[in-house]
Amino acid sequence: MSNLNKIALEIISNGKGILAADESTGTMTKRLESVGVSSTSENRLSFRNILFNSSCMKNCIGGVILYDETIRQSYNNIKIPEIISNIGSHPGIKVDTGAKVLAGSKEEKITEGLDGLRDRLKEYHSLGAKFTKWRGVYIISEKYPSKLSIVSNAHALARYSAIVQECNMVPIVEPEVLMDGNHSANDCLKKTTEVIKKCFDELILHNVDLSGIILKPNMILPGNNSKQKISNQELANLTIECLKNSVPSEVPGIAFLSGGQSEVEATEKLNLINKNNNTKFIMTFSYGRALQQSALKYWSANPNDISGTQKVFNHRAEMNSMAAQGKWSNQLENK
Repeated sequence: MSNLNKIALEIISNGKGILAADESTGTMTKRLESVGVSSTSENRLSFRNILFNSSCMKNCIGGVILYDETIRQSYNNIKIPEIISNIGSHPGIKVDTGAKVLAGSKEEKITEGLDGLRDRLKEYHSLGAKFTKWRGVYIISEKYPSKLSIVSNAHALARYSAIVQECNMVPIVEPEVLMDGNHSANDCLKKTTEVIKKCFDELILHNVDLSGIILKPNMILPGNNSKQKISNQELANLTIECLKNSVPSEVPGIAFLSGGQSEVEATEKLNLINKNNNTKFIMTFSYGRALQQSALKYWSANPNDISGTQKVFNHRAEMNSMAAQGKWSNQLENK
């Protein structure tokens, strides 16, 4: 077992998943202001530190994706990556610099951040990061995602992954096919399969060790403006079908993004996927809003009730940990 494979498995095994706390300052500002909290550096750190010190971190959260601001911060003179490591989780870092307009296809995006990446990675590794994240985004319509978008983003994800592994960290590969639109679940299945297959073509071309990555894809869903009626069971089956047909067997596991689903929706679908998982892949979660939103809402109304905020976060993390093992039920939500 390689060291990268060992770290990847520690992040996603035994019902553990990933807390995506890598919101940019702009995104975190929107989330804080939506619950009436001003977005200062202190407030962003205070909320995140409450989560990082919650009891669920030990058994439910194998990795935390941080933003550049957060990985450099300390709380009570203890560095944030150290707080995360001390509780038994792995600190990670978002390293792309965002999705920009794709030249040649102006409705689509290409993720940037390869320039200077090697030097930034060396610094992040010295700050305690054990894994990294890079997100490519794709839109669905009759003509999108274009071949240009699929090839360009796959190439960027592969170059990123190769450099990350060279720096002894695990790359999370996140090709997100957005749920915006009126497309059907079958459209999403077809396009997502095409996107993931091309990503692995490029990863293999770039000599990336597939046993030392984590794939972070979208689940198969109809567009958010679609009128299609389809059960969560069918969506779980389509998601498994997609991954069986596109992901090489060497990959240790898959950590789904929530992609705008509500907290309970994201948990329920993950549970159904695991109940029907007939692959060798670990299938778990890498959720941001779907892990944090209720805790953020509670904290905004009760800023001094740290244990109350942690109780809300612990519950959500525990529900997703159960779902990652196919053991969740709706009755558990109300206990």
